[in-house]
Amino acid sequence: MKALVTGAAGFIGSTLSERLLADGASVTGLDCFTDYYPRWIKERNLEGARRQPAFRFVESAIAGADLDALLDGVTHVFHLAAQAGVRKSWGRDFEVYTVNNIDATQRLLEACCRRPIERFVYASSSSVYGDLAPIPMREDTHLQPLSPYGVTKLAAEQLCYLYFANHGVPAVALRYFTVYGPRQRPDMGFHRFLRAALRGDALTLYGDGEQTRDFTFVADAVTATATAGTRGVPGAVYNIGGGSRVSINQVLGVIERLAGRPLAIHREPPQKGDMRDTYADTSRARGEIGFAPAFTLEQGLAAEHQWLMSVPELL
Repeated sequence: MKALVTGAAGFIGSTLSERLLADGASVTGLDCFTDYYPRWIKERNLEGARRQPAFRFVESAIAGADLDALLDGVTHVFHLAAQAGVRKSWGRDFEVYTVNNIDATQRLLEACCRRPIERFVYASSSSVYGDLAPIPMREDTHLQPLSPYGVTKLAAEQLCYLYFANHGVPAVALRYFTVYGPRQRPDMGFHRFLRAALRGDALTLYGDGEQTRDFTFVADAVTATATAGTRGVPGAVYNIGGGSRVSINQVLGVIERLAGRPLAIHREPPQKGDMRDTYADTSRARGEIGFAPAFTLEQGLAAEHQWLMSVPELL
């Protein structure tokens, strides 16, 4: 495998790059270091991959990249680059999301039309479902995102399908359900909760805490992504979820046990665009790519807690 990983300096992208390298692939990582969170965190994410001779890094946005050169000889594309964040996707920032999530995906797919790519794996999101989808969420349900971010992820997912249907690009989309673990972005819930617990600070909780999520440990998400690169059916969409529906209040209970003390919680109203509940039906991924989560929530949170303690600069 000769892989191109976009978003290679990010949380999932850097972890995926290391997994592919460990499996014997050569990897070109692409990232433009958007200012959504500090660059030094992303540089730190890349340290493991950069120690491998089979890894090459290119700093560029997809819009400005020489895609013909980047795709030369590439057998697999893993497209994880995107502007993240539900809550920041409103208002004037929406253009940032259309440029990085929709336009960039279209440009990359267009460049792949002329290439003998074996798989194009796109990282989509459970945000495409919205609140009207029945629980557990199935890939064939009606999609009605609640946030501008979710709209852009769905638009890019649809672009993947139309380039498969019209140009034969072997695109596979993975709908990640709330990925967490070591290297998680500092704006994400578990990172914020664990940091507050370690510092003894009050944490901010949006909503009543009874909203539920299907949390997915990063190693499980990465395993599914790598496997989709060889076993995913072109044109298909797969839910990638951790396998259990857990409330935020239950999560906070686990964090209290890890911290060894009760948490001080400051409650705020729910944020616009936040979904009330998510829970993945992963039967399609189980049947077609052999997806089976290996980590429990308790194991995953303990791993993220240990990682955060090992990076004092983040506290």
